Amino acid sequence: MSDARNDAALERAIARLPRGAGFVFRHYHLPPRERTARFERLARLCRARGIIVLASRPLRGWRIDGTYGAAPTLPRPGLRFATAHSLREIGQAERAGADAVLLSPVFPTRTHPGGLVLGPVRFGLLARLAPLPVLALGGMTRQRAKRLAVHGWAAIDGLA
Repeated sequence: MSDARNDAALERAIARLPRGAGFVFRHYHLPPRERTARFERLARLCRARGIIVLASRPLRGWRIDGTYGAAPTLPRPGLRFATAHSLREIGQAERAGADAVLLSPVFPTRTHPGGLVLGPVRFGLLARLAPLPVLALGGMTRQRAKRLAVHGWAAIDGLA
């Protein structure tokens, strides 16, 4: 997942992602013209490596494989990955037709310093109750992901 904090490392991170992985472009901090230019550069790199390209709040004309965001706002067509922080939000994602949910935060993050976290036990319980695939987000690293029963995991600072 991209944002201002990991922007400088994104090309290197994309080069390390395995074929079939996904990349979520956010970059809300950029004005539309710069955001589009950055998106196009990173999307080209992803496509060349066989990486799925999702976007949060995509702009007109972007070629994407799907979207990421809050369940009620996910546009069609394409893959739809929803954000969730509770069982209620997982249910909303399912009712909205999401293909998968990114459940967070599993561990403490710089995005929400001092915020409440699910922790690995609560995350595991919610993931088992979820009727759709769950990906872990929030303080994730490769080592932490190995300890969780997940369909996958995502990172922001973990890519930097």
